[in-house]
Amino acid sequence: METTPQIEADRRLLQFETYEDYLDSLVTPSDLCYLQSVGSSRVLAELGYRSTGETLSREQFQKRLSTVVAYLFPTFKPYELASERMPATDPLQKELALRERANRLGILSTIIFLRNFTVGGFEVSGYIDYGDRLKHEDWKPFFKGKRKIWPRPSDLGYYHWRMGQSISNESFNYKVLVDPRRGLIFQNRFDRKTICVDPNMIPGSNSTRIRVETPCYEHVVLYDHVVIQRI
Repeated sequence: METTPQIEADRRLLQFETYEDYLDSLVTPSDLCYLQSVGSSRVLAELGYRSTGETLSREQFQKRLSTVVAYLFPTFKPYELASERMPATDPLQKELALRERANRLGILSTIIFLRNFTVGGFEVSGYIDYGDRLKHEDWKPFFKGKRKIWPRPSDLGYYHWRMGQSISNESFNYKVLVDPRRGLIFQNRFDRKTICVDPNMIPGSNSTRIRVETPCYEHVVLYDHVVIQRI
């Protein structure tokens, strides 16, 4: 989930517990000296006489602060399953529905390798951190059969054959590494175990690999990693 310039600018509001604290930050020692009243000083600050920039109203302060808190500390609802009571018909829908709860809870961490073709016939492939994607997008359209999964430039791995574009990114659950012997590997951030995606090698400790045969995609492989909780 990408941040915005406004959210970045409003991070400063986290230092204030109340709107009054925010107004007090705009009051100068001279204000208190001449007015001899905190209340009067706050009124001047609220009217914008003590700020060269924008002075927020109470409503604006509460709205922007709530937006920042919601972005930085999203409410975690692991039991709200997008796949629940959905009539899964495609094999990939079924496999990901089985894994959704465990990925939301952090017990299991699944990487989806997917190859597919665009309408123009160009191949797009990539590695998707399923648990990370679950946190930041609505998967109900997928489980309803109204939307397909596509790798994105923001995923763990992305390759667009026509554009010749190859991108790798770290995610909430994984770091991207290159091993001289095993090639591309993903290291789980929580137990530091690695997953090798070379089909000719063992995936790694506490990890398994399965191929999903589906008519909706050219090639799908799921890498499941059981996360060992560190004490």
